[in-house]
Amino acid sequence: MSLQALCPSLSLSLLVCRDLRREIRMWTAMADLLTAFPIRTFPPPRHRRRVSPLLRRSHGRSVGALEENVRELRLAYKLKPGQSRLFHRLPSGASMEVIYQKSTGVVDGPERTADSSSSRPPLVFVHGSFHAAWCWAEHWLPFFSGAGFDCYAVSLIGQGESDLPKGNATCTLQTHTRDIADFIQKEVKLPPVLVGHSFGGLIVQSYISHLRADCSTNHATSLVTSGSEQMLAGAVLVCSVPPSGNSGLVWRYLLTKPVAAIKVTLSLAAKAFANSLPLCKETFFSLTMEDQVVQRYQELMKQSSRVPIFDLRKLNSSLPVPSVPHDFTKVLVLGAGSDFIVDGEGLRETARFYGVEPVCLERVAHDVMLDCSWEKGAEVILSWLKDMNRQRTS
Repeated sequence: MSLQALCPSLSLSLLVCRDLRREIRMWTAMADLLTAFPIRTFPPPRHRRRVSPLLRRSHGRSVGALEENVRELRLAYKLKPGQSRLFHRLPSGASMEVIYQKSTGVVDGPERTADSSSSRPPLVFVHGSFHAAWCWAEHWLPFFSGAGFDCYAVSLIGQGESDLPKGNATCTLQTHTRDIADFIQKEVKLPPVLVGHSFGGLIVQSYISHLRADCSTNHATSLVTSGSEQMLAGAVLVCSVPPSGNSGLVWRYLLTKPVAAIKVTLSLAAKAFANSLPLCKETFFSLTMEDQVVQRYQELMKQSSRVPIFDLRKLNSSLPVPSVPHDFTKVLVLGAGSDFIVDGEGLRETARFYGVEPVCLERVAHDVMLDCSWEKGAEVILSWLKDMNRQRTS
């Protein structure tokens, strides 16, 4: 009897190793092709809604770059009570969607003086691929506004209700970073805490690095122009793509979980999640989540992304993001134990980069802010914010 017959698993392992490079090239080419030519879906019925002037009134000042006009909305997403949809006009001329919810919480007990809502940093939320501002508006904006924080959730250019890039330009890590910086500098009164999810976390990391470059080089090479004060109170990275990008994630999946690697490629690169409810649930949510809830989010994700969030070929050339001193700003690195996209090593890589210990939420999936246990992540972040404020005011 041959060795191959005696050891079929060994034979299979040798075959996988021999063909691994060819398979990687094939899947990479497929991902590049499908990213370059996004699959479009039929738009939902158009709705006409008037943009609320709440933000202008609540700030008590002129918000010159924010539009207050009638727009035809593409997504069938109804805002929660107390939320307003506004549009920030970028230097490019494109309009960026912002969902705003003003602080409504009252601080009680010994924290009342030192941690009043007027001194709390505003929160600016940045989504990842196939999402938009609505993913934060569903649960976390009401939660954090109720805890005393002004909240802004943006839709990156080409996503949600935001405009497409001008002249069919492709979006890059640099252009998204510049757009977030422009919004913060013109519309946010106090240095905010940036909260980024998945690829949105990579944009937050880029913002931190360029803010550091701004402080070090006197604006010579930075995309972020902060002026005389640091325009960042802290950052929260939620299931974030690591600072080196997602190539390490892809390699680890191919070597250790080839079936999962195929599923992730089909779900994200080929957008198969849009037509398969089980695959959508496995990719983004806990398996215990109700199907009708997953289906609602699946429809919103299909509608949210009209162009790829990044040109992935250009993205790799801009990584890793430049490192910063560990004491440059406060950073919370938050992961999920049931994350199908970012593995444990990816979480630890991000934490090492900022010199912090990661926090991993057990039995929570990749979409921490939408999952059936969304309160777990929100409570961890709120506790971290309160600790940061106490340290700042002590």
